[in-house]
Amino acid sequence: MTDAGTIQSPAVTTGNAIDFWASKPLEALGDEYGRLRCRFINSHPVGSWDDFVLSEWTLNSCSWEDFHPHSETAFVLEGELHIESQGTTVVLRPGDSARVNPGGVGRYWAPVYARMITIYGPNPEGLESHSFKYSEV
Repeated sequence: MTDAGTIQSPAVTTGNAIDFWASKPLEALGDEYGRLRCRFINSHPVGSWDDFVLSEWTLNSCSWEDFHPHSETAFVLEGELHIESQGTTVVLRPGDSARVNPGGVGRYWAPVYARMITIYGPNPEGLESHSFKYSEV
């Protein structure tokens, strides 16, 4: 277990019979990302990782986009989430999911509110996400 403010290493699987991650609050990513909240559940996506990275996000009338070298699957728990990548757009509602495949920019926005769980696919080369953009809707 770690404290709420401690960044966990990218090693997701411990080799134990059960891996356990204590609950943490959703936190703002910084002042420049006003209405976007996140918590990384099992690992912080820094460096390389061979397993998955699980996180929870809320978007309150805002938009987020970035280029990621790994796949990113979003599962909507509440609200309505729009996702656009490489000219294709989908609208997700509670229970829906979609995956943005590696190698492109993913744009995620909630006209009002969305709460989602995301799964980042493996990133064994440790390539970094980039081209971050945040805006309010």
